[in-house]
Amino acid sequence: MDDRMAFGAYAPSGVTGWVVDRTRLLPDTWTGRRTAFLLRRIASPFMRGVPVDVERLGARMRLHPYNNICERRILFTPQYFDAEELAFLRGRIREDFVFIDGGANVGAYSLFVASQAGPRARVVAVEPQPDIFDRLIYNIQQNPFGTIKAVACALADKTGELTLFLDPRNSGESSVKIVGFNQAPTLRVPGTTLLDLITREGFERVDAAKLDVEGAEDLILEPFFASAPRALYPAVLILANTPSRWQADLTGLVEAQGYRRVGETKSNLIFELA
Repeated sequence: MDDRMAFGAYAPSGVTGWVVDRTRLLPDTWTGRRTAFLLRRIASPFMRGVPVDVERLGARMRLHPYNNICERRILFTPQYFDAEELAFLRGRIREDFVFIDGGANVGAYSLFVASQAGPRARVVAVEPQPDIFDRLIYNIQQNPFGTIKAVACALADKTGELTLFLDPRNSGESSVKIVGFNQAPTLRVPGTTLLDLITREGFERVDAAKLDVEGAEDLILEPFFASAPRALYPAVLILANTPSRWQADLTGLVEAQGYRRVGETKSNLIFELA
């Protein structure tokens, strides 16, 4: 990706622009989703591997919708992108909102929260995969919010250098657990616990946290609940809905801390601290 090009240089045009304009207006129905899938396939040969500059979720983003499912969803069908989760967050965001985005990818959640909150908000976007982190930084820089801090590390059960497993079929899918297939390529990356991150940032409270770390959510939250003061428990937790990857009953653990489940989608579980 050539980040020397000013934002807007890759605005969608031609067939790509026509498809993008139509898929983003489709209803959230089986027919709408199926139509979006077919239109994306029509656009693919015309996109030629270049990025696409668009405004989505209240923010400017440069997207690579080729090997990252998250970016493809945001480009073509932002109306489907975690709509229930973002609506729930919107109802709780205030000017000084404190948000932790674990597994930030290219920044969709972080940018959305920053666009809705005021100048005293604090948003920490945590992303360990170097290529994706570069895209995250670029997207943050294209917006005037000034409230997002990007952190290049993995959230895990310990602080220190960790092995990160990658899935070359989906660059947004990386985890400190093996993902995709047994021969996943790896990287060594810095890691930190959730409590260490919160302490280092000097937070006295966390209004919401989203953890989408490809099945490692239990590795993060088990030690956090074992050692963190209750005052630092996020008031809202949005967790990737991947129970088959967890090595513990994470839902039971979260509810045992006083959270109640207030939403469930195909992608995520939403909990609120009672």
